[in-house]
Amino acid sequence: MAAPDSRRFAFDELCSLAELPRRTVRYYIELGLVDRPIGETRAAYYTGRHLDQLLQVRKWTQAGVSLDRVRELLHGAPPQVPPRPRGPGTVEVWSHLVVADGLELAIEPGRAGLTPEQVRALFAGVTELFERVRSGPDDAHDNRKKTT
Repeated sequence: MAAPDSRRFAFDELCSLAELPRRTVRYYIELGLVDRPIGETRAAYYTGRHLDQLLQVRKWTQAGVSLDRVRELLHGAPPQVPPRPRGPGTVEVWSHLVVADGLELAIEPGRAGLTPEQVRALFAGVTELFERVRSGPDDAHDNRKKTT
């Protein structure tokens, strides 16, 4: 198989391969989301790199990512899954930790960006901290002295 940049496409062929309207592809080029063609006028052509850029832009826009965010992603910003809008009918799974009577910690791990292991560590840390605080400031202070 040839290297992606060794393939050459005419504008209409590029649009067809990316399954995007000509007008949309021109707009993406104008915005700088896709590189300008190589060459000028009728001799201009596009490569596999252009096709890859278009496919990335299409994927992100279909996922609901704004064109401003797409630009950031294309220019090296770390990819982040955009949060889904919350509204009527939204289903979320929350984890609940009852620390003590009257004290609970509720967390939606996906929105908080935490793995299950991190959630368990957070819960363990909160429980430990609560026990230290409840046992009194002197005990908590003494515990800090012992560990340092």
